[in-house]
Amino acid sequence: MQRFVRSAALAAAGVLVAGLAAGCGSSDDGNGGDGKHPSATAPEPKPKPDPSSTLPASLTAQKLDWGRCKAPEGGSAPGSEWQCSTLKVPLDYGKPDGGTIGIALIRARSTGKGDRIGSLLFNFGGPGGSGVSGLPSFADSYDALRERYDLVSFDPRGVAASEGVRCRDDAATQAAEKKVDLTPDTAAEEKAYFKDAKDFGAGCAKHSKNVVGHVSTDDAARDMDVLRQVLGDDKLHYFGVSYGTELGGTYAHLFPQRVGRLVFDAVVDPSADSIGHAENQARGFQRALDNYFTSRGQDPEAGSAKIQKLFERLDAKPMRTSGGRKLTESLAHTGVLVTLYSKQTWPALTRGLEDAEKGDGSALLQLADAYNERDASGRYSTQSHSQRAIACLDTKARTTPAEAKKRLDRFRDISPVFGEFLGWDTAGWCHQWPVAGLHDSPEVSAPGADPILVVGNTGDPATPYEGARKMADELGKDVGVHLTWKGEGHGAYGNGSDCVDDAIDTYLLDGKAPKDGKVCS
Repeated sequence: MQRFVRSAALAAAGVLVAGLAAGCGSSDDGNGGDGKHPSATAPEPKPKPDPSSTLPASLTAQKLDWGRCKAPEGGSAPGSEWQCSTLKVPLDYGKPDGGTIGIALIRARSTGKGDRIGSLLFNFGGPGGSGVSGLPSFADSYDALRERYDLVSFDPRGVAASEGVRCRDDAATQAAEKKVDLTPDTAAEEKAYFKDAKDFGAGCAKHSKNVVGHVSTDDAARDMDVLRQVLGDDKLHYFGVSYGTELGGTYAHLFPQRVGRLVFDAVVDPSADSIGHAENQARGFQRALDNYFTSRGQDPEAGSAKIQKLFERLDAKPMRTSGGRKLTESLAHTGVLVTLYSKQTWPALTRGLEDAEKGDGSALLQLADAYNERDASGRYSTQSHSQRAIACLDTKARTTPAEAKKRLDRFRDISPVFGEFLGWDTAGWCHQWPVAGLHDSPEVSAPGADPILVVGNTGDPATPYEGARKMADELGKDVGVHLTWKGEGHGAYGNGSDCVDDAIDTYLLDGKAPKDGKVCS
């Protein structure tokens, strides 16, 4: 099972999909569900800390041992300008003198072309995205910022090199892709769907039992404040993308007096619960798909209906591919959706759909594999494992199968193409999860904090535009500064708008935020 909700900046998948898009020509260029809650419980949400309180000096005054970076699993080592280290933080902030966990770090020192401001910390989303592998991939976009900042990122707790959560092996993942229908339409398929969800959670508890109850966004925000102190910064300067905006908002709420220059791009709606998030994404991805069809001079309703018919055919009979694997309905969902994260990958969608109409599912399968971070040898990353563990610890919601079924018509109305998948997902994602969740929705109010720049893109499919205004409002008066870009794709910075890039650079480098409500077109 692979969730689309609050997906990351797609560090690995984005590179692969972009490559596929560049190489794709087109004709116009262009478990049965019983609804019971888990018996195990996670710690109750902790009270907002006093920013003046300190952890043991062994943590806040630790010296980082920076050295050459090793190659991440399945990847290659970054260049010599990159340094890596490990930060020690409490496994349980309720027991700060207890056991610790290691947080993997990466940095590139400031080029020294201007007066150094400090460190600029990045989180590219997920939850579950690796900053250690992601930052070098995106670093060229931040050359201007590196003149005055050390660029720093990290693998949040439970992610990749930071005690990454693992819930099942590659063989079980591939078996689930073949056998589990993510839009079940028979009693047998429903039973298999929810059994797989239950088994996944049980696997997390079995293989990652020491950390699975300590990977919340609140915990990660506290880790960021330890890192701020260890790096020697009086205030945190931060650039959060996608889920990284929720993480940044949580930090601002917990430590408002430690807020420096914070940018939130591709903003998660902090007012939405898990159902609201699913509805937002159904709306956002359908909007992006409609824009794709409009750009090709096609009727969006007719285009969506054609994709639905393709899905129906795949549901009845998976399609052949050049590699011998079969394209299922669920994998086709993923292959279509991943191309909507960026307008640059729309040609890959054209190619995938055209080939599928000819009976060849290879292109859509390749797109799905890129999103699922599956390599040619059949190995998968654990990003989706971490994503699920963090998200299910963050949210109290445990939607039952019966409740999800009652909402399916509404989800189909919102999105004929993606609604049914996201509707079922509201129940399947955290079904019988082994630890209870902490919040209904994240608290991000940050009274007294310095201004935080919140950037919304009107064509963002994964974190729809409306969430940016809500984030700015919930941060509080004189804190949230809202900037709008009338564009396409997941995120605004570096996507082709000089207006957006200049506004963000000016804020981060000179401390001058744009006027609240500024619009870049």
